[in-house]
Amino acid sequence: MSVQELEKKKTIDLRKKHIGPSCKIFFSHDPIKIVRAKGQYMYDENGQQYLDCINNVAHVGHCHPDVVTAGAQQMEMLNTNTRFLHDNLVLYAQRLQATLPDKLSVCYFVNSGSEANDLALRLARQYTGNKDIITLENAYHGHVSSLIDISPYKFHQLSDAEQSQFVHVAPSPDVYRGKYRAGHPDPATAYADEVKKIINNVHKKGRKIAAFIAESLQSCGGQVIPPVGYFQQVAELVRKAGGIFIADEVQVGFGRIGSDFWAFQLQGQDFVPDIITMGKPIGNGHPLSCVVTTREVAEAFMSSGMEYFNTFGGNPVSCAIGLAVLDVIEKENLQGNALQVGQYLTNRLEKLKEKHLLIGDIRGRGLFVGVELVRDRAKLTPATAEAQEVIYKLKEQHILLSADGPHRNVLKFKPPLCFTTEDVDLVVEKLDLILTGAIISHIAILSCPDSPQGEFLNRDSPNLQ
Repeated sequence: MSVQELEKKKTIDLRKKHIGPSCKIFFSHDPIKIVRAKGQYMYDENGQQYLDCINNVAHVGHCHPDVVTAGAQQMEMLNTNTRFLHDNLVLYAQRLQATLPDKLSVCYFVNSGSEANDLALRLARQYTGNKDIITLENAYHGHVSSLIDISPYKFHQLSDAEQSQFVHVAPSPDVYRGKYRAGHPDPATAYADEVKKIINNVHKKGRKIAAFIAESLQSCGGQVIPPVGYFQQVAELVRKAGGIFIADEVQVGFGRIGSDFWAFQLQGQDFVPDIITMGKPIGNGHPLSCVVTTREVAEAFMSSGMEYFNTFGGNPVSCAIGLAVLDVIEKENLQGNALQVGQYLTNRLEKLKEKHLLIGDIRGRGLFVGVELVRDRAKLTPATAEAQEVIYKLKEQHILLSADGPHRNVLKFKPPLCFTTEDVDLVVEKLDLILTGAIISHIAILSCPDSPQGEFLNRDSPNLQ
């Protein structure tokens, strides 16, 4: 490699000097310098192996040879923009569409999930002629300005931020911690009725809804699985009000849930969004994303008179890589692996829950699983400090895991889809040992704010009740 290899301290010093301070790093007290990766493993500069339970971007495994080869071979031949004809673009669009319901037939290729969601908002507003957006509590849809506006996960962190008058936040359809819980006779309808109230209030103000947008399964919001029937009811309400439904599949698509290729399909075959957005896993680490919509929405976007052009979106190299990712998912049966290994992971975690009162809830589908830690199962008091302790202790055992959710107390499993049952056994074994000592150790964390875990808690997490 032509790139100079630096000592870890030098890398840290240069990062502090030249990289924006708001660009956070994992384990800031002792960050890991990763120099290579393969499959579900990452390696530091000393060759130490880490099991990656975080990376839903390296979907088919880090540096998969088929994906690397496809990109390199196409890059040797041609890379240009979509104003020239090229087979890769249309063949890739055709392959993607074959995984979707027939009415979702028109693709726009872009470079990131943020770009995809931003374009989805433009499509919705042009098609409907309306401006107002309904989003979900704790949602995150991207880092550009239009998406920060519809991402409570982000804009609620800003002390002086004012919610846009065109953005309306519906309760997260969380049946564990939310407004309507598992004991409710019909949580799907109850949560949909909350959206109905928002629509009525918007109409009273003389405005109309352009779109409802939601991750098919909330990720940053804490691995939330909406009750079946919720999306159908919301879609009916929103369409009746003149809007459309956007399903954000950026984190959960491409077979991660195991039972289906797309997470919105968990709601049933009778539910089809008007727009879906894709990102992260689509290129296995290569910057690639896509918006897929109906012919009617696409024609309305064209009627604005403004051409849509994206310099890098849909270039031959990106499409070659995208095709290779689809090939690997199919060839290696990674969707089936997600189903099998994900069920094994869930079963092992459920047994762990029986042993450790700190585990309040296990939820997820396939290899998208959340473990919510609570200090009191009745009061659902978030075990935020304990969650950070678990993450740091796992890192010491060379296992990489993250925590998220509004209280930063949900352990998130979203590994590459080549994850194995042996990997599950290792993680659960280490998690068991760590949780055994977590009740005692959290007292030490709270009493020692200068510890790495205490620093994380004080800087990033909400106050504990």
